[in-house]
Amino acid sequence: MNLFDASGDFTPDRAVQERGLQLILEQPNRGRIFVVRNHDSIFGMVNLLFTISTARGGFVILMEDVVIHPDHRGQGYGTMLLDYVQDFAKKKHFKRITLLTDRISAESQEFFKKRGFEHSNMIPMRRIID
Repeated sequence: MNLFDASGDFTPDRAVQERGLQLILEQPNRGRIFVVRNHDSIFGMVNLLFTISTARGGFVILMEDVVIHPDHRGQGYGTMLLDYVQDFAKKKHFKRITLLTDRISAESQEFFKKRGFEHSNMIPMRRIID
């Protein structure tokens, strides 16, 4: 299973997702990708994108693609990954982490709420540019 198959807001396309990940990896000032692995097998990941918030007066993180393979859920890996992200954000003096999670996944939302995330008054909207 491809980790991107688990998201509900887009159609998985390996070449497109690999290109997106490569854009982050080639310029560390754009963001970071952290993975959970066991030997050569990656079974969890998160990607962080860096931007500036005028409201917060500094750098902030947009956190996307928080994914743990279904076979490894409920074993603490998601919590471990989020703890790592939060420690990274504190050490690098980021002002906020904004999370995008699937609206349809009450389980995911509950997971993040238990770890200190809360709903925002901001509503994400998008326009696809072809």
